[in-house]
Amino acid sequence: MSLLLYNTLSRKIEEFKPIKKNKVGMYCCGPTVYNYAHIGNLRTYIFEDILKRILKYDNFKIKHVMNITDVGHLTSDADEGEDKMEKGARREGKSAWEIADFFIKAFRRDISDLNIEEPDIWCRATDHIKEQIKLVKKLEKKGFVYKTADGIYFDTSKLSDYGKLARLNKDELMAGARVEIGGKKNPTDFALWKFSPVLQKRQMEWKSPWGIGFPGWHIECSAMSVKYLGQPFDIHCGGIDHIPVHHTNEIAQSEAAEGKQLANYWLHGEFLLTDKEKMAKSGENFLTLQTLKQKNIDPIAYRYFVLQTHYGKQLNFSWEALEAAQNGLKHLYHLSSEIMNEPELLDSIEKNFYDAINNDLDTPAALALVWTALKDKTISLPTLLKFDNVLGLKIKENISEKKGETIPPEIQKLADGRNSARAAKDWTKSDEYRKKLEDAGYKIEDDPQSSRVIKI
Repeated sequence: MSLLLYNTLSRKIEEFKPIKKNKVGMYCCGPTVYNYAHIGNLRTYIFEDILKRILKYDNFKIKHVMNITDVGHLTSDADEGEDKMEKGARREGKSAWEIADFFIKAFRRDISDLNIEEPDIWCRATDHIKEQIKLVKKLEKKGFVYKTADGIYFDTSKLSDYGKLARLNKDELMAGARVEIGGKKNPTDFALWKFSPVLQKRQMEWKSPWGIGFPGWHIECSAMSVKYLGQPFDIHCGGIDHIPVHHTNEIAQSEAAEGKQLANYWLHGEFLLTDKEKMAKSGENFLTLQTLKQKNIDPIAYRYFVLQTHYGKQLNFSWEALEAAQNGLKHLYHLSSEIMNEPELLDSIEKNFYDAINNDLDTPAALALVWTALKDKTISLPTLLKFDNVLGLKIKENISEKKGETIPPEIQKLADGRNSARAAKDWTKSDEYRKKLEDAGYKIEDDPQSSRVIKI
């Protein structure tokens, strides 16, 4: 099977065909570093990591680029409101530059904890102001821009296929329906360069041919992706919330400037929900990876939780589901530690695993295959670890810690007593034994065939 991907641009599953043989250019929208990434954001980065690992598994050489938004992302998609960096600086009592550096480090810790591979190139918006100004100038020369009281805007009426990614119909968008018009000609027009407010000194501002100011949010991704990957490049990724505005506007300005497609495949990760509401930094359901760690949740358990649902489907978060995932991951480690280190098994399981992951990154199906093989003991350790190069669940590190681990006699005695009480349906006594085990740092995991004592 070839690699099949759901392309948001065509709304179809397509066979992946790279521009250059065995090479892939991939751009992923990175964090806006005014606050911590929440676990909904991190779900998107996990899906992108799985894509990258599958491409490697399929023997592609990858050039992975990720931006850091450290200027220009306003609190409203309508190009209004305060710059999020300035807002974060005021909240923390630090400079915008200090805030950016702090949250970049925090983000890199998060992805390390989640076993997400870093991109080959990190690119900060503030390091690429010249490239962004150059792109705006090119658009100006081609007649796609106009000036308002607060900035330089892209005229979406000049582009016949504007909104093709989101399937927007401009004729149906009444003035002001999506955003406040202000000095704009069309409701879908967007800022390429914003002027600094009169009589107000911003922390982040630069000289430009149009006046002192700062770049719009969308222009950074167009300028930096093309600088490092060329145009067109193979794959552009991000969260599903980027489709109607950010990615739509990236496509518009890039393709207006160059007259050719920006990227051939667009992949988007779905929302993480809490009580049917998407997780957002502005909401009360804003949970960070640090929050999970404080509740003794292993970050890899969150990764495992995410992989149990296809990246293109919404995933509902609950603490109960996450704790169940952590227990399941520990059980997976336990079963993995019991298989023999035999030669690699190149049999049907590898073909089935390959088919699953190449079918639009079907990690739930891939995990199901691994579980079946572990329970049936039909997989060797080398094969399992090869699969984990895709899944990224740190199986090798965890089973190596557990090899040779023995259960102390007094702990085994408690476990035996608990199992006897459970068999006699004496649930009170069973719970007493379970509590004693937990106090001693152990727990019991049950399945229909057996019970296992595991050190917590």
